[in-house]
Amino acid sequence: MDFLRSLSIAASGLKAQAGRIRIISENIANADSTALKPGGEPYRRKIPTFDHRFERELDAQTVAMGRVRRDPKPFEVKHEPGHPAADRNGDVKYPNVNPLIEQMDMREAQRSYEANLNVISSTRRMLAKTLEILRA
Repeated sequence: MDFLRSLSIAASGLKAQAGRIRIISENIANADSTALKPGGEPYRRKIPTFDHRFERELDAQTVAMGRVRRDPKPFEVKHEPGHPAADRNGDVKYPNVNPLIEQMDMREAQRSYEANLNVISSTRRMLAKTLEILRA
């Protein structure tokens, strides 16, 4: 049962980190997008959150993606009068996405994903060894 518990906990971590990576990728992809209409709002950075849940069948805490929040930080404004998304003053709003922060978040999410993957690999090896011992 402990093998199943560790596999389930690590699998929930994998799923949560995969969702986090997806959101970070979306932020990076939209880092330079502007509004579709003059004076409109561009893409707003998304912030992933996590929820912990108690799984009764496993008698263990697992993690899952929580609600995705919008970053309330202000947009970056540049004066570009010829831009199609410029307002009446010639200002263009750019997303509140900092690519450096997104890269650091991505690295952290990848490392967490790899750690959960290592737990699953180690558990599988332990299960295989246990079965090997029981067969002998």
